[in-house]
Amino acid sequence: MRALVTGASGFIGGNLARELVRQGYQVRALIRRGSNLGHLGQLKLETMEGDLLDENSLERALEGCSHLFHAAALYTFWSKNPQLVYDTNVRGTENILKAAGKKGLQKIVYTSSESVIGIDGGSTLGDERMQVSPGHVHGAYKKSKIMAEQVALRMHREGLPVVIVNPTTPVGPYDVKPTPTGRMVTDYLNGRMFACIRTGLNVVDVEDVAKGHILAMQKGRSGQRYLLGNRNMTLREIMTILEKISGIRAPRFYIPYALALGAGYVDEFVEGTVMGRYPRIPVSAVKASRHVRHFDCSKAVQELDMPQTPVEGAFERAVRWFRDNGYVHHDKGGGDGR
Repeated sequence: MRALVTGASGFIGGNLARELVRQGYQVRALIRRGSNLGHLGQLKLETMEGDLLDENSLERALEGCSHLFHAAALYTFWSKNPQLVYDTNVRGTENILKAAGKKGLQKIVYTSSESVIGIDGGSTLGDERMQVSPGHVHGAYKKSKIMAEQVALRMHREGLPVVIVNPTTPVGPYDVKPTPTGRMVTDYLNGRMFACIRTGLNVVDVEDVAKGHILAMQKGRSGQRYLLGNRNMTLREIMTILEKISGIRAPRFYIPYALALGAGYVDEFVEGTVMGRYPRIPVSAVKASRHVRHFDCSKAVQELDMPQTPVEGAFERAVRWFRDNGYVHHDKGGGDGR
């Protein structure tokens, strides 16, 4: 079986490619020109240059493949060009799925996001039955992922054999860019987190997410969504784990939401608008933190046998990888993460 993986230069896609190779699959990676492939090391895989916005390159990349893992996305809480986020995540998804349909692939796994799962704001955990509309989320990334999943579901209704997976908040090594979650860890290690917001996330080992993709290909039902997650945690609990691993003292006080939002607007104006750099406090990230994002991920565990590796190990591997690869510049910790 030969599978095409999009997004192999990214966090989830890179870990997925590694796991596919480890399990003995033939892997072809769709790579944009200029992508950093250093983290893929000496993996035995084929690379093919292409772009989600170039339909001809997608058909060439799919030639001879029986399966597709579409994990590529522009994952960011801030962008100089929001339209590029929509183009990549929505139009790019439609392009690759159309190309897969033309090639008659046996099965497609599309990497969506927990962002498309609704929550009621109360004590009920979010699950795959709950939907949110683009008008109820903040930022181009979240809106685009909702729209892209709607494209995938529409194409399933038209006969495409596509399974949807919704990773929650993956943590682990090889977060090259890094993702917003990786930035949270590196900011912590670099002493840039001075306070804590009252919020919560569902955290999962990225290696479990990679295995979950493969299990979705093997066992998942077409047209179904599967939350790939593990442990519901508060941000305070996450910082307590990072403190133990890194030896760096966690912030001891909470910052009010209104103050965090105000700081976000100021930072986004100065860093983003004036300096043209990615802001440390993106407004859409602060707005997202207002609601606790806790989920019931039992469907993937029951139907796919999704592993549930303790997240402490994922944080430890992430800390070690960031330290070993030059992402930590003001590390005052020791801890047991090395």
